[in-house]
Amino acid sequence: MRTALLQSSGRPGSVVENLKVLDDAARRAAAAGAGLLVTSELFLTGYAIGDGIPRLAEPADGDAADAIAESAARHGLAIAYAYPERDGERVFNSAQLISADGTRLANYRKTHLYGCYERDHFTPGEQTVVQAELDGLTVGLLICYDVEFPENVRAHALAGTDLLLVPTALLHPFQFVAEHMVPVRAFENQMYVAYVNRVGPEGEFEFVGRSTLAGPDGVARTRGGAHEELLLADTDPVFLAASRAANPYLADRRPGLYGSLV
Repeated sequence: MRTALLQSSGRPGSVVENLKVLDDAARRAAAAGAGLLVTSELFLTGYAIGDGIPRLAEPADGDAADAIAESAARHGLAIAYAYPERDGERVFNSAQLISADGTRLANYRKTHLYGCYERDHFTPGEQTVVQAELDGLTVGLLICYDVEFPENVRAHALAGTDLLLVPTALLHPFQFVAEHMVPVRAFENQMYVAYVNRVGPEGEFEFVGRSTLAGPDGVARTRGGAHEELLLADTDPVFLAASRAANPYLADRRPGLYGSLV
């Protein structure tokens, strides 16, 4: 499956404009043969919008979800987008996967909030592994800081995730996460990891781009720079199966020795 990574911060503060940006990216990705488009963290609204987060937050089945479902169906590709999710009085930092026919497949709430800014604005999620089947692949969802905890990614590996989607908002000077940690996560857990970042200055933050799709061999299939761009890379289930056979980390585990981890 060809996957498109939308390395963009969109238009912070404007859901309407971000839906337009996303629809245009979906059109271009589909024309390039992609079956899946993934956005950066909080793409729908922007990240550094402060008190605008609760105002712009929507439920998982809200108007924006309907608009994105229409876009996915119109262009014929699945879309994983990140947004602030309202559930009653609570707001979550979430990502939702919508199929190419417009069906909502999975919704994930970020479990590990980063820094005071996120803890001030969001409630942490409680479910680590959220998955869906897409074009013969088991697709999982995490968000940004989540992937920096090896336990999260290993939980996905044990649950059979083939392609892990990670919308992110990686800041300067932590480029090493995209450049080194993400490929290592892909290798040690024998999966593909699509890590999609925001880019450029936004409020008090400076996002570094460098989005990547890393394979189970630890090699980046594509890597972004420090500007907005639409990146494309393929996931190959045949290569994934061969890599897992050659690198049997999961089979060689000895869980009885790891009790101290919990």
